[in-house]
Amino acid sequence: MKTERQKMTDGESYEQFDEELQARRRFIRKQLKMISKLDDNGKQNSLVSQLLGSCGKNLWIEDGLEFDYGYNIHIGDSFYGNYHLTLLDTCPITIGDNCYFGPDVGLYTPVHPIDPDQRKADVESGKPITIGNNCWFGGHVTVLPGVTLGENVVVGAGSVVTKSFGDNVVLVGNPARVIKTVK
Repeated sequence: MKTERQKMTDGESYEQFDEELQARRRFIRKQLKMISKLDDNGKQNSLVSQLLGSCGKNLWIEDGLEFDYGYNIHIGDSFYGNYHLTLLDTCPITIGDNCYFGPDVGLYTPVHPIDPDQRKADVESGKPITIGNNCWFGGHVTVLPGVTLGENVVVGAGSVVTKSFGDNVVLVGNPARVIKTVK
């Protein structure tokens, strides 16, 4: 039988108030608060990388990082996240190499039911997010559950990405749409 963590990571309905999940969220909040008080950004990023599922070389994230679990976050080499990056990782979030995110970017994997009875019952699930190599997100970009973006994707500031797109495109708007190709 699967644990609530396994169900959550697999995108199945799970009990968000499971003790193991609550304990991990408490642990992460405590760690992120401690890390944010450090003066040395290099030391901050070294400690953050230890909380993640996997992380390549040259991770650099400015102050204000928030996530729930960490173990569902996988970041490639040479990642830059500007201030106030939010990664809600009930399901895996995979970010490729050479990606750069502006301030206030949010990647959200949780899926909450539209049906009010299911919401009252605290039914929650999720869908993974995958970001290819060489992507650049402007400030205040939001990526919704289940989105996959290809390589060399640029997302304009303030965009809300509600569906998947392939390689070499520039996306803008709410909902985001292709305005041109790259290369």
